[in-house]
Amino acid sequence: MGGCFSDTKGGKEAVGVGPGRPESAEAAYASAASNDAVDFFLRSHGAHGLYSQVELSISASKLRNLDILSKSDPMVVIYIKRRDEILEEIGRTEVIMNTLNPVWITKLTIMYQFEIVQLLVFRVYDVDTKYHNIPVKMLKLNEQDFIGEAHCALSEIVTKNSRSLTLPLHDQNGPGGMKNSGSVTVYAEETVSSRTVVQMTLRCSDLTNKDIFSKSDPFLRISKIVENGGLVPICKTEVVDNNLNPAWKPVVLTMQQLGSKDNPLIIECFDFNSNGKHELIGKLQKSVVDLEKLHEERTGVHLFSPSTNGQDHQKTLKSQLFVDSFLEKTRYSFLDYISSGFELNFMVAIDFTASNGNPRSPDSLHYIDSYGRLNAYQQAINEVGEVIQFYDSDRRFPAWGFGGRPIDGPISHCFNLNGSVSDCEVEGVAGIMSAYASALRNISLAGPTLFGQVINKAAQIATQSLSYNWNKYFVLLIITDGVITDLQETKDALVRASDLPLSILIVGVGGADFTEMKILDADNGQRLESSTGRIATRDIVQFVPMRDVQGGQISIVQSLLEELPGQFLSYMQSRDIKPRFAADTAQTSEIQSH
Repeated sequence: MGGCFSDTKGGKEAVGVGPGRPESAEAAYASAASNDAVDFFLRSHGAHGLYSQVELSISASKLRNLDILSKSDPMVVIYIKRRDEILEEIGRTEVIMNTLNPVWITKLTIMYQFEIVQLLVFRVYDVDTKYHNIPVKMLKLNEQDFIGEAHCALSEIVTKNSRSLTLPLHDQNGPGGMKNSGSVTVYAEETVSSRTVVQMTLRCSDLTNKDIFSKSDPFLRISKIVENGGLVPICKTEVVDNNLNPAWKPVVLTMQQLGSKDNPLIIECFDFNSNGKHELIGKLQKSVVDLEKLHEERTGVHLFSPSTNGQDHQKTLKSQLFVDSFLEKTRYSFLDYISSGFELNFMVAIDFTASNGNPRSPDSLHYIDSYGRLNAYQQAINEVGEVIQFYDSDRRFPAWGFGGRPIDGPISHCFNLNGSVSDCEVEGVAGIMSAYASALRNISLAGPTLFGQVINKAAQIATQSLSYNWNKYFVLLIITDGVITDLQETKDALVRASDLPLSILIVGVGGADFTEMKILDADNGQRLESSTGRIATRDIVQFVPMRDVQGGQISIVQSLLEELPGQFLSYMQSRDIKPRFAADTAQTSEIQSH
């Protein structure tokens, strides 16, 4: 089977398995939660309209092959064309290895607005093998080979009876360019408003061995059958190496993925091959209701091998699929918490190291222009703060500086920005801006760049809140121009803070090398490890280079909220903290039962 799935590590990781995995909870939550958060922000700022949230599934066929000794490793990048003709990226699929007919699992969610023509652009790239271990969102597109692109309006897709549209690929100059680049097919489905998720642990026994010198490396692919009879893959498990009796990590599927518990699913078991030509071991068709029954009865079901002579007959295999655990539960959204009184409490820390340049010089990142043009720090404070303060009711923000020398004092790596000895809070974003401007007149830039003390200070505030209030979640914004010199101490502080209701957003300003910030972000799937060997409970850092943030308020909001809501939700789930309406309902039910 060519055209199965990759993303990192040569395609051995799971895709689309949902928030049941501790190691991927933040990413799974963020895909849905960020849309909730952006929608909440826009609606609260007067952006109303008749709209519906739809999910796009993408496949391609007969792609132009750009590799010599193998086939292309394609990925799709999806853009929406704004009114000013600028393309705004809305998402990327995973990379699929060695195929010209890929079917991607990663779905892209977009708000369909009936009154607006929403022009979409789909660009297909061949990702070079040396980049396969890099998360797709970190891939530089100018380093990949361009296969082709297609354009359409979202309304063209959703108005089709089949809700799918096949588009020929062409070059970036339009349809009159290169020929035979293949085509992409886009399937649109309205999202299901349901909090119900199904978590299952699946295993197989007595799988047929497809390898000669070792045992098969099996994984499962689960697809749903849609109205037009086609298959839409919804997830794949991780690969279990060298095992004919594999047990996979729990799979969590939403009602959006399933459609309904009665909807038929096709479950296929493949032997993984590093060249992307995975070999089918066996398959079966069952609904979630059927799988739940298998769990209750503690029985397995045999896999089938498709006929090789083109007939309908299927061979029953000795191999069986078992459902070792089955749990139906409620997954709450970011909005469920925010609308029931949970808050994001904003904190900020600003870099006062000498590498920023003399504040009196126009070349300095700290230079305050007399004509009112904002410097890089002011832009970050204004644009990021304007979003996060929206979720903070009292809008009193702790604000610190680090790496500077107060008048007649030693260098400090965590000083109150307002100059107060005892009170670190300021009033609103305007208060941060005023305290920042005042501090530049009273603080000498020094160094080095140390994050540890401000992270520990934020963690202290988050810890204190746990004793009296469970509905607060803290967000520390660190704005810096360069490389930290206490990397291990910062890792230690972040690992300790990963148990707290705290996320840390690092905004890089200027043109420095921010490689170490990306290490702290842990977007490569490897959680931070402390000097004592402790692994972070969860990823709590998001790094955003200011130079990479596109212009326009919506782009900044989407960039900011990419991981934050998922981090918020992963913390609430890990502590079994429910939104107030759910907690009140549970408490009422408990009282009534007594």
